[in-house]
Amino acid sequence: MQLIQKDRNQVLTLPAEEVSPRELRHLNSELVFRIAELLKDKELYPKQIGHLLKQHEQKIYYHIRHMEKLGIIVQSRTEKILGSYAKYYRLSKKAFFFRFCDYEVSPRMLDLKEPSNFFTPFVDNGVLNAIIITGSPDPHGPDKARSRDGYYGIDLGLLIGTFLNYVPKPNVKLDTEVTETDLTKNLICIGGPIVNKVTEKVNSALKIQFERGETLSIKSSITGKSYPEDEMGVVEKAKNPFNQDSSILVVAGKRHSGTRAAIIAMIKHFDEVAQGNRFKPEVMARVVEGLDRDSDGIIDDVEFKE
Repeated sequence: MQLIQKDRNQVLTLPAEEVSPRELRHLNSELVFRIAELLKDKELYPKQIGHLLKQHEQKIYYHIRHMEKLGIIVQSRTEKILGSYAKYYRLSKKAFFFRFCDYEVSPRMLDLKEPSNFFTPFVDNGVLNAIIITGSPDPHGPDKARSRDGYYGIDLGLLIGTFLNYVPKPNVKLDTEVTETDLTKNLICIGGPIVNKVTEKVNSALKIQFERGETLSIKSSITGKSYPEDEMGVVEKAKNPFNQDSSILVVAGKRHSGTRAAIIAMIKHFDEVAQGNRFKPEVMARVVEGLDRDSDGIIDDVEFKE
């Protein structure tokens, strides 16, 4: 849900969650609001919160349990600290409200899209919660490859942008710029393993992988099929092998033509992509073949293989 405010020629929005008056009694505490204030822009674990607010840790835990139960905050990740696991929390929404009346039909409705579950957790509360990684255009890696896939990512970015409220910081990196810390975050990898070394790093976590042999091919562990053609592409969502609390989205092909096919699948047939694999729908992994329907030498559509 979005709170909407019109300011001159701009429409301002804020992701929000409705709470009932009954739930408000559990939130009627200055300490609850101070905890929420800390968690609005960053993730913290209870001991940190207690230290920052100069409150006993058990008192913080008491309010954290109530806030989590009501959906005000959510656990975002865990981290091993001094031999034990700390649970980090963040606000689930940027605003909460309650109402006295029923909703009414508005004479003017704004087309504010909610992101498909397919884009969870990459889009969170209208903000991109991921790093988009494309291959460097300079020679790099053992293959001395130059990526031609990067500019296809602009189309993918435009698709993701329809679900965003704003973009507060740069979210794109070349594969040669990625740090070890970056690898633990939500990642959107554009381009195959030859031109994008991060795709190569996460390849083993995929159900549909890129397989090196005499030539590079796409191999599905779901059907056992191999796809050696240059126009074949993959769209796959999986857990991040560097951090199981994060996810990866790989949109890539054996060559740049296959990457183009994968991105066309996303922007022209997104609903079908989000249905999951044809033979195992619970797995978000699709194989597509690029097609040149108007015979101009450029891929402009796709056929789903699985």
